Amino acid sequence: MTIAAPLQHAEAGAGELPLLSVRSVTKHYGDRIGCADVGFDIWPSEVLAIVGESGSGKTTLLNCISTRLAPSAGTVSYRMRDGVMRDLDRLGEAERRFLLRTDWGFVHQNPADGLRMTVSAGANVGERLMAVGERHYGRIRATATDWLGRVEIAEDRIDDQPRAFSGGMRQRLQIARNLVTAPRLVFMDEPTGGLDVSVQARLLDLLRGLVADLGLAVVIVTHDLAVARLLSHRMLVMKDGRVVEHGLTDRVLDDPQAPYTQLLVSSILQA
Repeated sequence: MTIAAPLQHAEAGAGELPLLSVRSVTKHYGDRIGCADVGFDIWPSEVLAIVGESGSGKTTLLNCISTRLAPSAGTVSYRMRDGVMRDLDRLGEAERRFLLRTDWGFVHQNPADGLRMTVSAGANVGERLMAVGERHYGRIRATATDWLGRVEIAEDRIDDQPRAFSGGMRQRLQIARNLVTAPRLVFMDEPTGGLDVSVQARLLDLLRGLVADLGLAVVIVTHDLAVARLLSHRMLVMKDGRVVEHGLTDRVLDDPQAPYTQLLVSSILQA
């Protein structure tokens, strides 16, 4: 199932390629299906939400398209900065690691999975800068300080380790670490999961502003339809490893067509 982005495609022009192209991606775990026959395109500055209940296959799909898992079938292609689409399974390991550290970001649900917990906040941000060749200590520290401010972490915490931070601060630090190299595409796996409601709201406001200001393309996995509505332009709804509905986010949420999507939306309205 290939999912087009007609509004983005029309704006891009007939000759422009998508940023990320996913075709027939399937992942099996023995006899169990992680995800099956999923396809879509992502365009620059577009946010796609992948939603569904636990076990729907959304995180498996995210891991496949971000090269964290090798799909059993299908292809994922990415438009490099030279404009050439490259099949990600044909990248060398060094190319893949460089892409993950520079052009892409990955925000984990548990920030400890995306941070080095025993080095300072400034070092966590600075490592990404060093990956793109920055070596001047003063510039690295200044940029790290600037980014801590952008994610609402006080300058005087730059030398503190993340293990001294609250959960919300750790997540904001992880976001700064990912965005400091100006990536074009960011993957997010339940970025507000496990946070208190008030902390979630603050983080979502921050994310929405950064995504808009930086023109990021984002693929976000979430079980929270309110998060999807706030952040995304388009939505994929998954059940049992398959896409059951897709479309513009407001249309899917306001006029769901698939029975499963109707059930998800109605459960939120009744809560």
